[in-house]
Amino acid sequence: MHQSGAVIARLAEHPDKQFAGTAAWQAHLERLGITALRVTPDPAQIATEGALWGSIHAHEFLREAVVVSDDAGQFDVGRHALCWVHAERLVHKLDTFTEAQRLAQRRVRSLIWRFYADLKAYRVNPTTRRRGQLRARFDRIFRRHTGFATLDRLLARLHANKAELLAVLDHPDIPLHTNGSENDIRCQVTKRKVSAGTRSDLGRDCRDAFLGLAKTCAKLGVAFWDYLGSRLGVANQPAVPPLSDLIHCRGQPA
Repeated sequence: MHQSGAVIARLAEHPDKQFAGTAAWQAHLERLGITALRVTPDPAQIATEGALWGSIHAHEFLREAVVVSDDAGQFDVGRHALCWVHAERLVHKLDTFTEAQRLAQRRVRSLIWRFYADLKAYRVNPTTRRRGQLRARFDRIFRRHTGFATLDRLLARLHANKAELLAVLDHPDIPLHTNGSENDIRCQVTKRKVSAGTRSDLGRDCRDAFLGLAKTCAKLGVAFWDYLGSRLGVANQPAVPPLSDLIHCRGQPA
């Protein structure tokens, strides 16, 4: 989401650029009159998200991180890559009305999926020569003219996203799709639908925190009840290290 020019000007013109914590930042927004603005989207929330991202950059955290998304605007930050499953889905969902159009659609989908399989193979064994070949092949696929006007416009649109769709060539460690992250949040969505939401923001934060902890424990092979028992000091429970330490250890080379 984008902030209005007036709000950006208030923040940019003020000499204070560093804040000790949440309370100091919130007081700064109040002094500038930003928290009093009653518009959608919330300027205070957008300013806070921007400040957090700025702080991450200032401290040189996540310098090599790549955000892989379905092209939703809120994820267009930092280095960005696009999900191939979502990209191909646009071709798959295209309405066709003649046999020639259906044939063109099938051919393009086949080319895309074969290309996708080769991108997966590249991630395992990346080479400079193969990188150049895949870039050239991408152009051949997405610059083709099928005679199906709607499909051709879609291919041109996908070709315009070449850098983000081929980010994996420079960063072979990133996934080609967002299935993993979508699976991670599915339990939150299911819980929200079943319980019709929470009664308060605090309840929502509590629900999301515990579901997130449960998911993280599952990924790390830690029993969630053992984790809770260790944190709450329950007698005779196994000691579980901080999850951040376990994540750090798992990320180290063997």
